[in-house]
Amino acid sequence: QVQLVESGGGLVQAGGSLRLSCAASGRTFSSYTMGWFRQAPGKEREFLATIGWSGDSTNYADSVKGRFTVSRDNAKNTVYLQMNSLKPEDTAVYYCAGSRGSVYRTYRYAFEYWGQGTQVTVSS
Repeated sequence: QVQLVESGGGLVQAGGSLRLSCAASGRTFSSYTMGWFRQAPGKEREFLATIGWSGDSTNYADSVKGRFTVSRDNAKNTVYLQMNSLKPEDTAVYYCAGSRGSVYRTYRYAFEYWGQGTQVTVSS
């Protein structure tokens, strides 16, 4: 069993940066692929990025490639999402999730565990 808690969301101006954290409980965290998703009001939950168990493999959605960076620290049971050059359309609730699949399994139902989400609001 893995429990996930996101933090680091908030209000930022367009062009700014935020770093989200996702703290995991459970001894098996390091064996999971971790992912980040977001959901804006009235929209489907959208895949953003995944990182493999060792941190060597990553995968990004085209919409965030070059602006967002996913990383993890298995010693701290934490995964991060560094978000740069933020745009108003990045406004959403951001979720981290855990999967036993590869970094290329990006569909929502591949992920077993989910955090409660953290709100990111980007003002223009």
